[in-house]
Amino acid sequence: MWFWATAVILSTLSLTWVQAASGSGGNPTALAALQTKAEQAEPRDRCFLYAKLVSQMTDLAGQQLHAGDLERASETLKLVAEYAEKIHMGVAGDSKKIKDAEVLMQRTSFRLKDILGEASYEDRPALQATLKQLDRVQAQLMMQVFKQ
Repeated sequence: MWFWATAVILSTLSLTWVQAASGSGGNPTALAALQTKAEQAEPRDRCFLYAKLVSQMTDLAGQQLHAGDLERASETLKLVAEYAEKIHMGVAGDSKKIKDAEVLMQRTSFRLKDILGEASYEDRPALQATLKQLDRVQAQLMMQVFKQ
């Protein structure tokens, strides 16, 4: 119990810090609430919730890059990669909304490709690594959709 409480508090604080520091005008409470909801959800619900979180965090990273806040954008991209890995590890045949998660990941990959096209040369390696991971997760989700 203490482990989960500590994990939720630390991850909420990290999301709140990343969002608040970005100056993007977003809602850090909504991101923290979504993260908490995803972590506390049943395993079959987590895939879609993490996909939604990855999508919102990708938008945040794009806003941070456009604002010139490279350090925070890098931190946000690390969180995107972390949540994408959670999707990859948690995809199950009984996941709810698997098709919705796949479509959301596809759109997120397209947005990240757009961000990559506008990014400076120094920012590209991190963006490319994150994009590669998102594409891998999206392909895995698509395979699950076809299996159902």
